[in-house]
Amino acid sequence: MSCPSTHTPPTASADVPDILVNGVPISADDIAREVQYHPASSPQEGIHKAAEALVIRTLLLQRAKQTVADESDGLSEEALITALLEREAPAEYPDGEECKRYFDNHRDSFRSPDLLQISHILIAAAPDDEPARQKARRTALELLTQLRQAPERFEILAREYSACPSRETGGNLGQISRGQTTPEFEQQVFAMEEGLADKPLESRYGVHVVQVDRKIDGKPLPFEQVHDQVSAYLAEVRQRMAINRYLHQLIDEAEIEGIELGEPLIQ
Repeated sequence: MSCPSTHTPPTASADVPDILVNGVPISADDIAREVQYHPASSPQEGIHKAAEALVIRTLLLQRAKQTVADESDGLSEEALITALLEREAPAEYPDGEECKRYFDNHRDSFRSPDLLQISHILIAAAPDDEPARQKARRTALELLTQLRQAPERFEILAREYSACPSRETGGNLGQISRGQTTPEFEQQVFAMEEGLADKPLESRYGVHVVQVDRKIDGKPLPFEQVHDQVSAYLAEVRQRMAINRYLHQLIDEAEIEGIELGEPLIQ
């Protein structure tokens, strides 16, 4: 699902093209409404992405109304497009041999998750409040000094200093795997070995004193356990390629004015 971006909609200074798709116009207002769903580095890039998406959608709806509308009365536009693609660019599932070959070539991708049992003390400070960050760093360094001398005091200090709800359990966060914490915190803690961090770690929430109580490395998974995952992935790749081929076919057969479509059409 696409989320609206924070980019400013096109203004009069941006060049909004006049576009026709098989004689059907795509208005500047349509493009202005669509552009928020296409993050870009410049207003003009956002406009082009939005216009391209609307051209593709228009082509698909035009073809859907020609080929599947009679058998899909009452369907929404999204459902019409889905029905069209299921018929014209269906998913092709790979055979077992192809799945095994992909698995053998990407074994490092199929492992059980790495796990960490960690505890932390959060000294809260907003990322844009530098005086508070500096104070938090000093406090964290003081706590590290205390813990190096008396590591058994971690729970006591967590209950006293931590701004995280985990202070109620002495700072214990339990077992975490990748994707469960903020990216900047995750990158740092998964690079640690067992024991107390040698320096404070920083995140958007503040400064952390971290202790890795246990580190459990992921293990290779057997092919039988991931066969369905591999099959679904390869089928998705094939379907995206099939949809791209189908869109190019529609484009080749269409009369499109006002825009040059890029590659690939489906990300």
